[in-house]
Amino acid sequence: MVENCQKAIGNHPLSKKTVAFVASNSPDAIAAKKSLEKLYGENSPAEAEVIVALGGDGFMLATLHRFMNSNIPVYGMNKGTIGFLMNEYSEDELYERLANTSPSTISPLEMLAEDMSGSIHRAKAINEVSLLRQSYQAASLGISIDGRTRLDPLICDGVMVATPAGSTAYNLSAQGPILPLEAPLLALTPVSPFRPRRWRGALLPNTSKVEITINEAAKRPVNAVADHTEIKSVRKVTIEQDLESKSIILFDPDHSWDERILREQFLY
Repeated sequence: MVENCQKAIGNHPLSKKTVAFVASNSPDAIAAKKSLEKLYGENSPAEAEVIVALGGDGFMLATLHRFMNSNIPVYGMNKGTIGFLMNEYSEDELYERLANTSPSTISPLEMLAEDMSGSIHRAKAINEVSLLRQSYQAASLGISIDGRTRLDPLICDGVMVATPAGSTAYNLSAQGPILPLEAPLLALTPVSPFRPRRWRGALLPNTSKVEITINEAAKRPVNAVADHTEIKSVRKVTIEQDLESKSIILFDPDHSWDERILREQFLY
């Protein structure tokens, strides 16, 4: 898929009909969309070869979800408060910038969550699936990897499974490891662990199936969140990477994802 993307973008300038602009609800992003459409034309995403997303990281995640498995790459330009997933905003030489981008392919996590009523909910996460306590009481969780119990109980505020793409987001704030984008790994990271006190998480193969059971679910309610999708009062959650699903993100060559992740590890 990345090879096809490179052939479509890297070898020749794009025609004006191939680019569609989408924007978040912020006034700056909407104004930028109108300005860019005056310069480069207004096209619908359905006919586009490249989507240019204007906003912050949250909008970029939503756009990657929207165009998942479409084989349409997404190029973000920052018009939000956070821009780790975005390139710098500029109205100049857009076709030339797109022609020189570096593509990265992302596979999301799939969450299967059972709530207290027995209903099953499915959702995908590009960054992470997190389980978070819903009340004043700490959560009590049992964690199994590929059918084998590894930790029970974990008393904590929560726990998450993060992809390499999401390892610099909530995972990093919870003291989880930063993973190179191409690493075939997932980060299993606790949020404010109380018992066992010294457990700081684990690195798992990206083929792992993680099952998290909520102990005393009625007394210690827990919510499950997959990117923007939240399921309240769950009693069991299964998480594994959906390696068949793909999103393509484009970066300027001097701001590649690998470079950003490397740079993040030397910030202090």
